[in-house]
Amino acid sequence: MNDLPRTLAADSLGPTVTIGEILVEIVARQTGTGFRQPIDLIGPFPSGAPAIFIDQCARMGGAAAMVGVVGDDDFGAVNMERLKRDGVDTSAIAVSPDYPTGSAFVRYRTDGSRDFVYNIAKSAAARLEWSPQVEALIARCGHIHVMGTVFASPAAWAITERAIPLIKARGGTMSLDPNLRKELLAHGQTEEKFAGLVDEADLLLPSGNELFLAAGTDGEERAIEALFRRGVKEIAVKRGEHGASARQSTGARADCPGLIVEETDPTGAGDCFGGAYVACRRLGMALQTALEFANAAGARNVTRLGPMEGAGTPAELEDFMARTARRN
Repeated sequence: MNDLPRTLAADSLGPTVTIGEILVEIVARQTGTGFRQPIDLIGPFPSGAPAIFIDQCARMGGAAAMVGVVGDDDFGAVNMERLKRDGVDTSAIAVSPDYPTGSAFVRYRTDGSRDFVYNIAKSAAARLEWSPQVEALIARCGHIHVMGTVFASPAAWAITERAIPLIKARGGTMSLDPNLRKELLAHGQTEEKFAGLVDEADLLLPSGNELFLAAGTDGEERAIEALFRRGVKEIAVKRGEHGASARQSTGARADCPGLIVEETDPTGAGDCFGGAYVACRRLGMALQTALEFANAAGARNVTRLGPMEGAGTPAELEDFMARTARRN
């Protein structure tokens, strides 16, 4: 039986939309530091946190759409073909004739940390604008998913800020994945904007210390209760290899242990978790079921090279869960 009252607007109200960067990712085959010598690379892989999220959302069978910009080049085609293939509405993804598709070169260190070389700010990814296509999409969306990366793009923030009240006015809802470093909150109006998003959020999807950043207090229980008092209705806490937990302001709770997997590429795991969770909840699945699918989506994604390559369908995730041991 599903949890009542419903936390997120039903999928039938209109698609989940996310706004932001679309990139290709090119990955070094060898671990090490930096890119100062010639090394073997593999890619391009479709990427960008919002794109990974929305692709997994669509793969779960949820209505899904994205606002973004790619270049009129092969890297843009790689992303557009993947998103369309997996069922994402790309009607509000523009193709720029003047700027290249954004890119990220990634190299893993021996301790698991990463070195990046980005081209985002000077790429098509930063050229978002409110267009007739964006307006038409937002007018029929039932849910908006906001990611912390929106603070790195003034254009993405402007569209997000305009879209939230329009979607909420038609009975839609909003989810927030902070995806935010504490250091970024000290710059400009980021802290104020972030607090405003938390106050608007129906669902929060934090990991690590993001729960405490959102709540402004330490201690998991204190933070969760503080967020419920501010109007958040549901919180799904991502714990990486240790699984996940979900709580509702009604008192409902679900917990899921981590799955034991061999990590190949951790990029995109949290985005896949979020995409699966939002899709499942909007499709009416119970809290526990949604959490298990989301937990599996994140775990499966780290077993594949490429940030979007592990995004799974319900059948693929069910098979993955059946074959994968759980932590005690």
